[in-house]
Amino acid sequence: MAKPDLLQVCPYAEPVTAALEKEFTLHRYFEAKDKPALLESLAPTTRFVATGGHHGASREMIAALPKLELIASFGVGYDAVDVEAAKEHGVAVTNTPDVLNDCVAEVTLGLMLALAHRLPQADRYVRQGRWEAEGPFALTDELTGSRVGILGLGRIGKAIARLAQAFHMEVVYHGRTRQEHVPFPHYPDLAEMAAAVDWLVVIAPGSAETKGLVDRAVLTALGPKGKLVNVARGSLVDEPAMIELLETGGLGGAALDVFAEEPKVPERLRALENVVLLPHQGSATHKTRAAMGRLVVRNLVAHLRGEPLISRVV
Repeated sequence: MAKPDLLQVCPYAEPVTAALEKEFTLHRYFEAKDKPALLESLAPTTRFVATGGHHGASREMIAALPKLELIASFGVGYDAVDVEAAKEHGVAVTNTPDVLNDCVAEVTLGLMLALAHRLPQADRYVRQGRWEAEGPFALTDELTGSRVGILGLGRIGKAIARLAQAFHMEVVYHGRTRQEHVPFPHYPDLAEMAAAVDWLVVIAPGSAETKGLVDRAVLTALGPKGKLVNVARGSLVDEPAMIELLETGGLGGAALDVFAEEPKVPERLRALENVVLLPHQGSATHKTRAAMGRLVVRNLVAHLRGEPLISRVV
């Protein structure tokens, strides 16, 4: 019996691809020279799309596959999938939550430690022989006793909060609504929270509603001693305003894993000493990416077998 067709929008690690090939006939969209022709050829039969958080699935792709039933996305963020189009066409969407919570939380605290203690600069200081030539490195900040405001107290936000408490930090949060049975103060106004904290951690989903949520007013409220950490999406932060405030001293520092136009990072941002920059690697470990890939496969196989989806978002 022929295996069902699956449109693979982006590359996956070999174990994920091998697992998919056991159940599906893969059609690699990312390798196709004539992508519209590929979609046209798959239109009569294709019920499944496997994609990634950055690649998603456009309205045009969804409309071109009238038999489509499921879009399985690799990543917790699914903002690159046209969710409204999926709903209109009766297409389910899944993501890969939970399996990356601890990994992203670890990277978040790593960014905070690196920014507070100026670890990249201290590393360079030793490598350049300046410790011998100039003496001890300058004193730095620390996390203990400071207050962190978390924008987006979801699964990952709660994991970050637990680690922050281990560093003896006070945790508060902002969200659209106050969560019951959460042991952290809730700020209904984001700018008000920014003015009251030392650190602002951004871990809210990327969407049209959250675009530019961390605007100039919020960044100004965070202030000359405040530090911004973004491990969500670059779209949530007004990047030009952030850079200007970092350059002029209006914002104390920034630790960033995500940017507005990845992988492009503005030269002005790269030139600053009061920032730590990562290439969107919040979930980029062997263990976590393997778990994310397995969840993509499990969702697809569950639907193929008529079983409930494991992590449906639409």
